[in-house]
Amino acid sequence: MKRRTATVLTTVLAVAAASTAAFFALPASAETAAFAVQSSWNNGYQAQVTVNNNTSSQISTWKVELTFPAGTTVGQSWNATQAVSGNTYTFTPAGWNATIAAGASTSFGFIANGAGRPTNCLVNGQACTGTTNPSPSPSSASPSPSTSTPPTTGTPVQVNGQLKVCGTKLCNEYGQAVQLKGMSTHGIQWFPNCYTDASLDVLAGEWSADLFRISMYVQEQGYETDPAGFTNRVNNLVEEATERGMYALIDFHILTPGDPAYNLERAKTFFAQVSARHANKKNVIYEIANEPNGVSWAQIKNYADQVIPVIRANDPDGVVIVGTRGWSSLGVSEGSNSSEIVSNPVSAANVMYAFHYYAASHKDNYRAEVERAAASLPLFVTEFGTVTYTGDGAVDTASSNAWFDLLDRLKIGYANWTYSDASEGSAAFKPGTCNAGSFAGTGSLTESGALLRNRIRA
Repeated sequence: MKRRTATVLTTVLAVAAASTAAFFALPASAETAAFAVQSSWNNGYQAQVTVNNNTSSQISTWKVELTFPAGTTVGQSWNATQAVSGNTYTFTPAGWNATIAAGASTSFGFIANGAGRPTNCLVNGQACTGTTNPSPSPSSASPSPSTSTPPTTGTPVQVNGQLKVCGTKLCNEYGQAVQLKGMSTHGIQWFPNCYTDASLDVLAGEWSADLFRISMYVQEQGYETDPAGFTNRVNNLVEEATERGMYALIDFHILTPGDPAYNLERAKTFFAQVSARHANKKNVIYEIANEPNGVSWAQIKNYADQVIPVIRANDPDGVVIVGTRGWSSLGVSEGSNSSEIVSNPVSAANVMYAFHYYAASHKDNYRAEVERAAASLPLFVTEFGTVTYTGDGAVDTASSNAWFDLLDRLKIGYANWTYSDASEGSAAFKPGTCNAGSFAGTGSLTESGALLRNRIRA
């Protein structure tokens, strides 16, 4: 938060040959590359290329060149350095994965915009030959989302299961786009009475929220003062959300200082612990840097490229959300825009990018950037307010509704700041509500709380 310091909407995506994999084979005793489509939708797909060293000695580098038909381009890629010339994309090591031992392999992935599969492949300069296998093994491609249908009743997690990023959308385990709607805690060090069994029962049941964001400040009397204690608090709140069938968004709430590298080692320790604890759950989402500010996108990306592997070591399937430049404004609040992310995305799969706004302060130019960015990037509004960027002031109903309409149309999920009784305009409850312990109904709601309750329930 920039301050002085379920109803899940689903849309079935068209599936185009999601279970097809093409294998490019080279002569014996040479490197090979295997291309596999992991998931697809109506205007693109996610693919993985595995480079195998079938020789009897170590190789020190590799290069894969893929040529695509006209109309298909590669957007973001991960675990590789990408270059393009015409319709041919060249992928070389990210640095750490250059060396492949004898008999070993490495892999990289990418998002393709368009349905065309590669028409030609070179591995270390040698021509590839191969065939298309319409029935790949489960290890090389994900099942087609059309093979099963989600339940029509149950909690958000029962209905949608394990989430994943497909193209620019957040999708459920059946390949359908989902929009999560929920609330964020305030700093958990300040408002413990707001996050009780009674309040969370109301959030999950009466409000029909899909998402509970757990905001753990690192500074400001937060994690750095008691790492074990705050990790335990976060874990307990994740369990509470899990019991109620909500998705739990773990927010590593950095704000001051704005350079996430300042908390890099703390982040590695924290996310190693929480991802190990919750790896087998389907409902945990990781937000690794709340609001970077005063730093470049390259610095934020460098931080993300070091923290995400720590999570992936324990939880290979969890969605990770990366904060963006300018207090997670996609750079707008610092005079930039999302182009720097599109041209230099995080080197990992299953990643989304955070956007934050406060409706009374951030209006048409911010909405225009979200609309533009959403065409290329998977976005999640992990924090927003109905008031000014200070978290206080009057509710701007017109701007708030304009934001809601945009996010609903683009199917971008959101968590509102804040499910608390703080003495500020952004709070959902009137002061004193949490100590009284009476959360049900509308009598204890502020203007902002009433607006959010109605919108989430809709």
